[in-house]
Amino acid sequence: MNRKTLVLPAVIGLLAPALAACGGAGGGGGDGDAIAVGTTDRFATSAEVPAPFDPAYAYDAGSWSVLRQTLQTLMIMPRGDGEPEPEAAERCGFTDTGNERYECTLRKGLKFADGSPLTSADVKFSIERVRDIKIKSPSGSDGLVANVDAIETQGDRGVVFHLKSPDATFPYKLATPTAGIISSDHYSKNKLRDGFDVDGSGPYTAKQEVKDDQLVKTVFSKNPNYKGALTTKSDTIELRSYASTEAMGKALESGDIHMMTRTMSPEQIKKLDEAPSKNIELVEMPGLEIRYLGFNTDASTVKSKAVRQAMAQVVDRGALASGVYGTAAEPLFSLVPTTVTGHTNSFFNKYGNPNPAKARALLQRADITTPVKLTLHYTTDHYGPATKKEFELLQKQLNDSGLFDVSIKGAPWSTFRPAEQKGAYDVYGMGWFPDFPDADNFLAPFLDKNNFLGSPYVNSTINEELIPHSRREADRLTASKSIKKIQDIVAEDVPVLPLWQGKQYIAARDDITGVEWALNSSSNLQLWELGRGVRG
Repeated sequence: MNRKTLVLPAVIGLLAPALAACGGAGGGGGDGDAIAVGTTDRFATSAEVPAPFDPAYAYDAGSWSVLRQTLQTLMIMPRGDGEPEPEAAERCGFTDTGNERYECTLRKGLKFADGSPLTSADVKFSIERVRDIKIKSPSGSDGLVANVDAIETQGDRGVVFHLKSPDATFPYKLATPTAGIISSDHYSKNKLRDGFDVDGSGPYTAKQEVKDDQLVKTVFSKNPNYKGALTTKSDTIELRSYASTEAMGKALESGDIHMMTRTMSPEQIKKLDEAPSKNIELVEMPGLEIRYLGFNTDASTVKSKAVRQAMAQVVDRGALASGVYGTAAEPLFSLVPTTVTGHTNSFFNKYGNPNPAKARALLQRADITTPVKLTLHYTTDHYGPATKKEFELLQKQLNDSGLFDVSIKGAPWSTFRPAEQKGAYDVYGMGWFPDFPDADNFLAPFLDKNNFLGSPYVNSTINEELIPHSRREADRLTASKSIKKIQDIVAEDVPVLPLWQGKQYIAARDDITGVEWALNSSSNLQLWELGRGVRG
């Protein structure tokens, strides 16, 4: 079937359920023949990254793709997103009018994969461990549960969360792998679990194949003790890591793997769209991935707001997106993507089209000597092979203005991310795959205290007024007023500079079913959806 399947969203409130373009037929893959999935996500252990799959440490789309198969969460996002639904829980909900008391009742008879019972005490242990672990992860994942003041257990199945402040987004946070339920038999309360092993009560168990401290393959096997909301379509799934998109693409064409996903190159996407290979189908889905430049606002080169504003005035997002990613990306003028409730084009409203003359005036008023010398840092192996080309074009745009003298420098993620968090880079490129599809998750992680970037930028209006106000509103449309004000402040101060928003793609052999559901909006794999049959 040499065609492209387009899965389109129906936007109602947040990002509402997508319409499946292909229905599944035939049975699941229970014949012992594993479905092999390719990815260019690379995992290595080191002193800087000791515990890639510990829920108290993991905070990226690749790691979460592994954890989502193996750890249960109280809540889960439904197909196509929407409101979180119970998973390990039988029911959950706020039991007060202020969104500060959240109560869950676990399903009966829950067990971990090793057969031991899963109770409310395990939920309490898991969440408190992420919040309180002494060896803190520099990733910032603990921020998702930092608002939990106390956890009360009521028998083996009742759990009550008392929050420090109102948070209508808390059910979404309980649906993230950071809130994955683990056992104290396998995880220490005060120490990260080094290496690649992961144990839980999810739909699959995981066995890792490691070579030279690099994860080569993860074999997911159906967990016979799983009790939850999900139905596994295959007994065995293999997730194989490839060093390049080219190698991954060749493996799909030869039949060594049955599906490939993040991160495919723009060239692969274009080829499969315009001249697809025999028996391979390209599936396009709306995405909430964003890319942006981050700033160490304490660094002398970009400490002046005028320098950051001038960059915002010069960068041509449309040329950047189309020139590097073609139709797979579109320009973004806010940290909040266009399909999420509360989005506003704050950067376009303030800066309009690229204009070097206006940028020059900004720098002159601030007595900034030009050209401003900067180094833009990027990761060579985390966001796909087109990242270097993207930064080469950014460099050209800034230098062609005559206002900047920009060089670029790449580094592997294993060294790039720790250096960025330590403030070693003045300007750096990052991507964001949301924890959940709400505007709060595109703002608070970058602007709140102890933020994901380790940014020194602080705005008291955002942190003390607007974010708390938006979280009090269960109706996210009502919260939009505060959310829009935050975006306007970001456009004025430019602690980060949004660049583009991307789509999601999967390429798969045409006998694999469930492909249209295999990625959620956060670009996390949902491998339980994959089966064998006939798509049509």
